[in-house]
Amino acid sequence: MGGQLGRAGFRQSVIAFGLVAAGLGAPAQAQNYPDHAVRIVVPFPAGGTADAVPRLIADFLSRKWNQPVVIENRTGAAGNIGAEVVFRSAPDGYTLLSAPPPPLVTNQNLYPNLGFDPMQFEAISVMAHVPSGLFVNPDKIKANTVPELIDYLKQNPDKVTAATQGNGTTSHLTSEMFQLMAKVKLRNIPYRGSAPALQGLLAGDVDIMFDNLGVSLPMVAAGKLKLLAVASPQRMAELPKVPTMSETLPGFESAAWYAIVAPPKTPKAIVDKINADVGEALKQPDIQSKLKNLSAEVYGGSPERASKYMHEEVERWGSVIKAANIKLEQ
Repeated sequence: MGGQLGRAGFRQSVIAFGLVAAGLGAPAQAQNYPDHAVRIVVPFPAGGTADAVPRLIADFLSRKWNQPVVIENRTGAAGNIGAEVVFRSAPDGYTLLSAPPPPLVTNQNLYPNLGFDPMQFEAISVMAHVPSGLFVNPDKIKANTVPELIDYLKQNPDKVTAATQGNGTTSHLTSEMFQLMAKVKLRNIPYRGSAPALQGLLAGDVDIMFDNLGVSLPMVAAGKLKLLAVASPQRMAELPKVPTMSETLPGFESAAWYAIVAPPKTPKAIVDKINADVGEALKQPDIQSKLKNLSAEVYGGSPERASKYMHEEVERWGSVIKAANIKLEQ
């Protein structure tokens, strides 16, 4: 009897010790993190803003951590291939995902059979965002304001063409949101990416385009395009005279943004450490200057702020996709 109680007590002690050790394990793991190279998967090609933003942060982290922080471009399927690689990686902080909206908030409403659940990623930080703008070819569209454009579209339904970066992209979804909110009809013309869509707009093959400011703003300065409005919540400090879309259509907001997330079940202590160090990077004047050159605004903040933002984006674009009945050509 005494032996049985002794063995039971011993088992309880072992279990209790195990629970305490498990509780201490995550902070200890975070304290030593990272002790070898960290990989950040970018699910889009090198050269674009989606690649440039995490490279700035990775360079800072590499110096701060005294460990290699390697960017790995794993492209394909609108970001889904790279995202799935990270989703299935060990939740130890050594494989992270840096991505714009598609694989994190929009593809789940466009692709019926994703190999991962975007909502299970551990949000670390939304590093920066680049607001969309409404650009028009001045030779094709004479309107100088959003209300003037809406009036023109109502008088000329389904005649004005809108370039998009492709079906299901931010520019496409933003165009659909504009049509829903303004109660107008455009003819969307899908291109294979932002560069050819912009070329089509410049050539006058299409009339208007919602595009991120970093790519198209130089064409406005050169007088080749007209910027009617930005889709940021407030007017931008760099463009104080340019109105927001929401001044005409309340609640209209659209941006390409760049987040870092970790595989599901990554310990909170590690998530918090990475978040703090990314936050420190975003406060560096040289990084802020380089982001500004990309027309990117620092977002930052806590993992909870990042998670809340991404959930709001899921709701925003999910409702647009459903209302506009957007289906991808498979």
